[in-house]
Amino acid sequence: MQALLEKDTSEEQPLASRRLADFPDWGYLLREFYEAYRFLSSGGSDRIRAHQRAVREAISRVLKADPEMRFDAPAHKPVTAHLRRALDEGKQERTAPLVRAIESIKDHLIWQYGYEKVPRGLDKTYAYAEICGPNGPVLTTDVILGLVLFAPGCTYPAHAHSGISESYICVSGAVSENHQGVYAPGSMIFNPPEHMHRITVSKLEPALLAWAWIGPPERLANQKMVFSRKKG
Repeated sequence: MQALLEKDTSEEQPLASRRLADFPDWGYLLREFYEAYRFLSSGGSDRIRAHQRAVREAISRVLKADPEMRFDAPAHKPVTAHLRRALDEGKQERTAPLVRAIESIKDHLIWQYGYEKVPRGLDKTYAYAEICGPNGPVLTTDVILGLVLFAPGCTYPAHAHSGISESYICVSGAVSENHQGVYAPGSMIFNPPEHMHRITVSKLEPALLAWAWIGPPERLANQKMVFSRKKG
């Protein structure tokens, strides 16, 4: 019996060599991202429609390629204490299918800051986790998909992305960008390359956003998070 147990263990496929198809919940999550970018309105904007199409096409390539998966140890930040509330609130919204897909993999997420120096206070009110991209867990150079979580009342400082088109889908809560409009669950924010943007969050509830970055592979691989020192 002991020999049989040892044989079964030795034949297990190493995590490092396993592929997306071996982890159905991650595949379902990518499909929910795809559906969100398929059905959310572009508001009549040709630029937003083109971005949505580019994200969908990139996700399709990832799914077809069945890429390798790379799992590092899950990591939490202080703001992840608000994650359960954010997910519960999202279940009441049109984003519920995406929320359920996120919930199925949430224990494996690696929450991080992405900045060399985080401004005082932001370390308790913000963190992000990548779903797929050059850093994994789903390894690809076609697109970066992720989640960002904000605590109530968070102000996310002004920043821009060089050579990257970015979009956020509001999964739960409510946010404003550059004090221009309020984005509720099921709405999208689009930031073209170099666009300076600053996010503020409702004082009563956390906000969970799904995001996508589209750009040349070298840009996606080397993109750095840097806050702007500019006023406004």
